[in-house]
Amino acid sequence: MTGTGTASRVLITGGAGFVGSHLARALHNRGDHVTVLDDFSTGRAANLDDLLAEPDFDLVTGSVRDQALLDELTDRSDTVFHLAAAVGVQMVVEDALTTIETNVMGTACVLEAAARTGAKVMLASTSEVYGKCVKLPACEDDDVLIGASRNSRWSYAASKMVDEFLALAYHRQRGLPVVVFRLFNTVGPRQSGRYGMVVPRFVRAALSGDLLHVHGDGLQSRSFLHVDDAVAGIIALWRCPEAVGEVFNLGGTEEVTILEVAARVLDQADRRVSADAIVHIPYQEAYARGFEDIRRRVADTSKLRRYTGWAPTRSLDQILADVADALRDELSAQGTGNGPMAVSAPA
Repeated sequence: MTGTGTASRVLITGGAGFVGSHLARALHNRGDHVTVLDDFSTGRAANLDDLLAEPDFDLVTGSVRDQALLDELTDRSDTVFHLAAAVGVQMVVEDALTTIETNVMGTACVLEAAARTGAKVMLASTSEVYGKCVKLPACEDDDVLIGASRNSRWSYAASKMVDEFLALAYHRQRGLPVVVFRLFNTVGPRQSGRYGMVVPRFVRAALSGDLLHVHGDGLQSRSFLHVDDAVAGIIALWRCPEAVGEVFNLGGTEEVTILEVAARVLDQADRRVSADAIVHIPYQEAYARGFEDIRRRVADTSKLRRYTGWAPTRSLDQILADVADALRDELSAQGTGNGPMAVSAPA
């Protein structure tokens, strides 16, 4: 059904989260019946407020480790978009046990449920699986290098690699239609900075008149992708029959240092870009002792383009503007606007 444009019945695990809620809205808008499963450990019901009263939308509170519940929901779904996972560097470092259990055991339950019904699985993975990124831009078939197991920072990468191995094994050995997509630094409205995500942290601080906390020297670089572009890429892969059994990078193309991101955020908030607006926090203070960061992370998205024709449509400045607009609305609704928030800031 997914290759014809016909409406489908889809299940989104983690659908109350950042990417999941945007995906839920996009799929519902195209006429699909959407069921969201979320335990609200990191997701928020508020992310789905505009869908709750809509027909052809269901919100179920529960865990992806509940096999009976997954079997029931998957039995009435054509496709499972599996986005439920432990997220954010902060959470991964502080609670490696939950990270591993949620990611590996939850994915095993999803794949088993789908294998019983033949539902297609769209598995969200992460650029973290590339580890220390020994080759750039990172390509789907590159070798990977991750750090020592004593550093819990690498538990997320390892657990998501196991997820990919499981998914591809189900495809090869049990014929399960599976597509794996690796998300690279996806950002946009409704993303929380609570778990260490840098862009919402910076934007909230800039709009509130606070200092921007840059971890390390700030010269580490990333390529950011707007969540709407990410969702478009996920749907393009879902509708591409040739993508089954394959792994794809899904990321932006503009590489930028974290210091430059901080400067652009300050500029958009109409604040003077200066050294006294930014404070550098050593990694050992921001995270657990022995934390290792990745100096550069850039995606090679040529495979995704070949299969689907997809390409990102929004620049980093547009991404930052969208995040700032959403946070302005949120802070205004909370009645916490002050400092730069009291005046009209550029979009």
